[in-house]
Amino acid sequence: MEKNLKDLREEYLKIPIPKELNDVVQAALNEKPRKKPRVGRNILLSAAAVLLIVTASVNISPAAAKAMSDIPIVEKVIKVITFVEWKEEANNSSAVIKTPAISGLENKQLEDSLNDKYLSESKQLYKEFTDSMSKLKDGEKGNISVESGYVILTDNETILSVQRYTDTIQASSSTESQFDTVDKKNEVLLTLNSLFKDDRYLRVISENIKEQMKRQMAEDPEKIYWVEDDDLTAFKGIDENQNFYINEDGKLVIAFNSYEAAPGYMGAVEFIIPTKVLSDLLVGDQYIH
Repeated sequence: MEKNLKDLREEYLKIPIPKELNDVVQAALNEKPRKKPRVGRNILLSAAAVLLIVTASVNISPAAAKAMSDIPIVEKVIKVITFVEWKEEANNSSAVIKTPAISGLENKQLEDSLNDKYLSESKQLYKEFTDSMSKLKDGEKGNISVESGYVILTDNETILSVQRYTDTIQASSSTESQFDTVDKKNEVLLTLNSLFKDDRYLRVISENIKEQMKRQMAEDPEKIYWVEDDDLTAFKGIDENQNFYINEDGKLVIAFNSYEAAPGYMGAVEFIIPTKVLSDLLVGDQYIH
């Protein structure tokens, strides 16, 4: 992980960014690991003696060799860490930007591309915030709140689903998210298209979402979705670039940002698609079941 971060550092430092954020990133990368406690000579000798005994036992005893072969090998650990976190408060405004990084993938091309994307998103968000602050006149209040972070939605033996979100408050509020779902065994990034045999899924999922919207509005008058046929802003359907993730129960979840499918007060909305309506369209049941 340390070597990977150093490689990322070299690449990222080629990208011009505001000095403040660059200082934060470099500080995170240059943080020295804590010194390991010194191990006494006697302990080292004891460990060497134990190793000698074990080695001799394996060479002498077939039963011992068999027992050693039954010891499970530690599997690779794929995880999400906070790469860098930046905070600022000024002119009655605040920003908190937390950047994730994926570690443990053997597919370094995929790992680096995802981490590069995450850091680039944070840099752009930081730039937008500082640009807004620089446009304020002396004594003027920005009244802007930006919070960006991530959530691990699913982490099991098969998949890792990560959501990156940005909540912005400025007169009104909005939430935008992006999602990545990684096949941990094959180390590939899953797309919506890759889950289905052909593009029939687009119509089937869109129709199911419309049914869910209408049912929710019938059950709760406080809920409003843009789904009426005579509405110019009506939800027409999803496309292959639609935000999605796979939850812990192995269900496909279609996600919308604020204002995409409903008024702003509804915030970001999600719809769990019943697997029974997708079963004939899926490539297999490895991910969705």
